[in-house]
Amino acid sequence: MKTWQKSLIPTLIVLIIGGIYLLYVWKQRQNPGVVPQSEATQKLTADDVAIVRTLSPQHYEDLNQLAGTRVWMKAGNSMPYFPYAAGQVQWTKRVGLIPPAQPLDVKKIVKVTVPANVDDAIEHGARQAIAIFALPGTTGQFATPIGAMEGSQEAYFPDLLLYLDDPHTIYSNWPKDVWAAIDAHQAKPGMSELETRMAIGMKMQTDGSTEGDRTVTYTVNGKHIAVTYVNNHATAIKQQ
Repeated sequence: MKTWQKSLIPTLIVLIIGGIYLLYVWKQRQNPGVVPQSEATQKLTADDVAIVRTLSPQHYEDLNQLAGTRVWMKAGNSMPYFPYAAGQVQWTKRVGLIPPAQPLDVKKIVKVTVPANVDDAIEHGARQAIAIFALPGTTGQFATPIGAMEGSQEAYFPDLLLYLDDPHTIYSNWPKDVWAAIDAHQAKPGMSELETRMAIGMKMQTDGSTEGDRTVTYTVNGKHIAVTYVNNHATAIKQQ
């Protein structure tokens, strides 16, 4: 990755940390290679083998595959969105952060130049790739960034930001009470880290590198929620 791409998105560094486990599993499925005996005999969970479709666009034109589709926010409470009207993104009227697992009906992808004083969670580059979408049941349209361009260099992040399929279907093995808490955007005792991210988002800091055995502090609408996990089950939830 080139220098510009490495420095492109400070916010998405956090998202990468939060989603690294999912990306690791996906890469292992694509390129299993030689699996050590200890890994081969390790028991996989239903979450490990869940099918999470990916797009991995290399060029701006590849993003057109999203137009006319429904996607779901993976990087919940991390990505801002703005009204879009008369062919313009209204940068001064930021709506808020897109909640986790929020369905988005993508209308089109556009290239725009972002004002220097606007923080939309992605380094501006010369231009950004913006997803124009509607929220189900509403009439307005909104905009959120999914990548950026600088000269001949391009970097796009739909696989970090979006689910291409309804997560309710992807993780249909999760109990109804867990999904009820997720849909209400609430962290509950017993949740795994993945379930908690689905509930309250991926803007977070951790005190360790072992997923499922550490304390993770999430930022949710300006508030901090610390969740301690033991054996990948939330054992303590404290609002700070």
